[in-house]
Amino acid sequence: MRILKKIAVGIGLLIVVAYAGLVAYAYWPTGIDEVPARTLAGPDDRFVDVEGLELRFRTWGTPAPDKPDLVLVHGFGNSLQSFRLLAPLLQDDYHVIAVDLPGFGLSSKPVDYDYRNANQARTIGAFIRAIGLRNAVIGGHSLGGAIAVHVALREPGIIGLVLMNPGIITTGVPAFTQYLPFPFQRLSAKQFGDRAFREQFLKLSFIRPEIVTDEVMDNLMLAPRSAGYLAGSTAMMGYYEDATEEAMLGELTVPTLILWGARDRNKTPRELARLRAGLRHHRVVEVADAGHYVHEEGAAESAAGLIANRDLWHGPEQP
Repeated sequence: MRILKKIAVGIGLLIVVAYAGLVAYAYWPTGIDEVPARTLAGPDDRFVDVEGLELRFRTWGTPAPDKPDLVLVHGFGNSLQSFRLLAPLLQDDYHVIAVDLPGFGLSSKPVDYDYRNANQARTIGAFIRAIGLRNAVIGGHSLGGAIAVHVALREPGIIGLVLMNPGIITTGVPAFTQYLPFPFQRLSAKQFGDRAFREQFLKLSFIRPEIVTDEVMDNLMLAPRSAGYLAGSTAMMGYYEDATEEAMLGELTVPTLILWGARDRNKTPRELARLRAGLRHHRVVEVADAGHYVHEEGAAESAAGLIANRDLWHGPEQP
C-alpha cells in the first residue's frame, strides 16, 4: 500500500509540474511586439469604425448600377488576403469588398466581444451599412460561410448568398475543445501566432500547398503583430459553437450560389448534398481540382461561376 501511495503521490506531482509548465509556457513572452494595426497596413487597406471596432477592408472594381456589390468574409484563422486571387478576376463584373472579421487580420481584437457566429454576423451587417451599401451579395468561405447565412437572414439589404465550402454542416472543430480548461485557450492563440505552426496547419487544407507562399504567410502573420492579438485571440478561443446553421437554410429567401471544391478532405459529397437539400433556390459550381480553399485553388473557375450566374441576384425566387 505504501508503494501504491508513493506512486499516486508521484503521479500527482508530475501532473502538477506539467500543468504549471503549460501555464508558464502559455504566458511566456512570444518575443513579438504588438503594434497598432494601421502601422502594418498596406496602401490598399481601408478602415472603418463599426460600433467601436475598427475593421480593415479592401475593395476591387468601382461601384456601378449594373455591378452587384459582393461582400466577402474569410474563414477561421485567415484574413481578407484569402480573396487576393479571386477578387481581381471579378472587378469588371462586381464591386468586391473583402473584410477582416473582428479578431482576425488587422481588424480590432477585442477581449469583451461575443465571437459566436450570430454576433459576428451582426457586426458584418453593421459594416455593410457603415460603408453605404444598400443591396449586396454576401459571400463567405468556411467559417465565413456560416456567418454569411446569418447575415443573409437578418439583413434586409442582402440580395444573394455565396457559400464556399462553408462550415455549415460540419465546422471541423472537435467538440471536446469546449471542455478544455485554462490555459489551453491561450496556448491555442499562441500556436496560431507561430508562423511555422500556422503554415503547416494551413497547407493541410490545400491540394496544392505551394499556393501557401512566403507572401501569403507574411500577410497572415500581420495579425499576431497587431495590437491586442494574444489577449483577443485567447478570448476568441473560449467560444466553441456547434454547427447550427443547417437548420436555418430553409428560412433563406435569397438565391444562393455554392462554390464547391470537390477535393476537400474534410467535406464529402454527402455534405454538399445535405447543403443543397436545405436550400430553396440555389446553383452549384463544382471545381474538380480544388480542395477546401476553392476560391484560391480554383480562383479562375470560381470567378467564372460568379460571373456566369450573375442573373441569380436579379431573377425571381423559385421554390
